[in-house]
Amino acid sequence: MLQRKILVAPSILAADFGHLADEIGRVIDAGADWLHLDIMDGQFVDNISFGPAVVKLARSLTTLPLDVHLMIQRPDHYVPRFAEAGADSITVHVEAEAKHDVTETLRAIRAHGCRAGLTLNPATPFALVEPYLPNVDLVLIMTVHPGFGGQSFRLEMMAKVDRAGKLRESLGANYDIEVDGGINPETGRISIEHGANVLVAGTSIFHTQDYAAAIGALRDCCDS
Repeated sequence: MLQRKILVAPSILAADFGHLADEIGRVIDAGADWLHLDIMDGQFVDNISFGPAVVKLARSLTTLPLDVHLMIQRPDHYVPRFAEAGADSITVHVEAEAKHDVTETLRAIRAHGCRAGLTLNPATPFALVEPYLPNVDLVLIMTVHPGFGGQSFRLEMMAKVDRAGKLRESLGANYDIEVDGGINPETGRISIEHGANVLVAGTSIFHTQDYAAAIGALRDCCDS
């Protein structure tokens, strides 16, 4: 089995937006592998975050991959805007409430030169994602219900991580398996043991004094 590098993707939703450019610079200097940007529209999830302008700001500050998660309705309509803003990967939801044709949206994401990701809410059966796995570059397993930061990690979501890993092997696929929600060194270690290789972390990085130490602890948690 391919041994994958553990990647840490700080979620800027947890950053101090009064000093956002500085915060992004700090996690870049601290060793982030990707930046994770959560887009919320107040419809698909009960919160509103930010749009393409913040993605464009992040793009102006770094060449690191920008990992954009669209928690919105009609993501197909917005894919071109986020691609043009500088997204490297765009992840969309499989649920019917997102109101789009998943196959066509994944195709559009790739047509705009981005990696295509697919995700699902904790209550959604993983079987809904399975038909699309041959056509994705990333599978995001939400380990909390999306919409708000600071929630507790849901251990039962590891069954989905396990399933994503087994199907990746049986399909001969090469997608990354990403986890997001309540990720810290302990839950990161659990996620990695189940097959995840990308850790999205907000509070456990941005709510500490030493971003480099926090990122290092997440990257090294698989050795503990």
